[in-house]
Amino acid sequence: MQKFTDMLRPLSPSPATPHLLAASPAMPRALRALVFVFFCFLSVRAATAQEAQFSAEVELPGITNYAPPSSQASPASTTGVDLLLDARLSAEAKTISEGMVWRVFGSEPEQGGKLPLLAIAEGGPTRITLNPGEYLVHAAFGRAGATTRITLGNEARHETMILDAGGLRLEGVLPDKIPMRNDRLRFDIYHAEEDENGERRLILPDVRPGRTVRLNAGTYHIVSNYGDVNATIRADIRVEAGKTTTAQVEHRAAQVTLNLVRGDAGVPLADTAWSVVGPSGEVLAENVGAFPSMILAAGNYTVIAKNKNRVFQREIEIRAGRDTVVKLDAESAEQLDQ
Repeated sequence: MQKFTDMLRPLSPSPATPHLLAASPAMPRALRALVFVFFCFLSVRAATAQEAQFSAEVELPGITNYAPPSSQASPASTTGVDLLLDARLSAEAKTISEGMVWRVFGSEPEQGGKLPLLAIAEGGPTRITLNPGEYLVHAAFGRAGATTRITLGNEARHETMILDAGGLRLEGVLPDKIPMRNDRLRFDIYHAEEDENGERRLILPDVRPGRTVRLNAGTYHIVSNYGDVNATIRADIRVEAGKTTTAQVEHRAAQVTLNLVRGDAGVPLADTAWSVVGPSGEVLAENVGAFPSMILAAGNYTVIAKNKNRVFQREIEIRAGRDTVVKLDAESAEQLDQ
């Protein structure tokens, strides 16, 4: 595996491998039909007011304004026409077998200009029974999605939606294969394009390392934060349709633990106020305690400790991947005048 310092870039993509949902060939035909109907019954559920909260967290391409129906509204007809739905990441990929969320909207706005949300289904391939008419169908797979307009006549219709989407898996490393504190590593995923104010729209915050995020094909801006002080790396990365791309970022940073002691064998003093100052004199971090820990980017810093009416300081160097404990001896460290 290749490794890149202070930058993010894709490694070799691997094909996505979803599988078709199928009943066992040994299962009797009548029982298989019963299982399929029962699955479809479970997968289709009415939209409720809770959907309004969930919809704010996902994008619905081509649908900018819609109104969830009341809890008494019927999402689908029981005597109408079957609409069979499935989806693929790309035209060459296999059918997605699980993790899909389907939403069916009426094509005409209701009073107030909002499209009515008529039905929701979850899982993989699904069947929704609707009255003949025109509908907008949205298919969501993670943060990837697509919308199509469907006209339903008097006969059942099968629709396969091509999402033009892939996966992005983000990982982090330290120099010399030193183990990383993955619990302190997070990624934020943004749209690559900036608005008129130079801001990028956030897609998904606080992504854990190793998690695969489903996204529409395209370029995204990634922000990698190791700790919460100054170990931050930014880069753009492209997601390809039908593939999962693994991107690896190498952070040049380390964890430092601070102690103010009295003598070589002294116990860290409680109620110590700490400040970490960067080369330009800016205060990067503040904390109170006997042994606070933080992750800092490699470089030189000034550590200031205040305990009661005494203030001490020490210059320190952080080396990439080398966690360290910094001790200030109250008996010998440089003391500052207040």
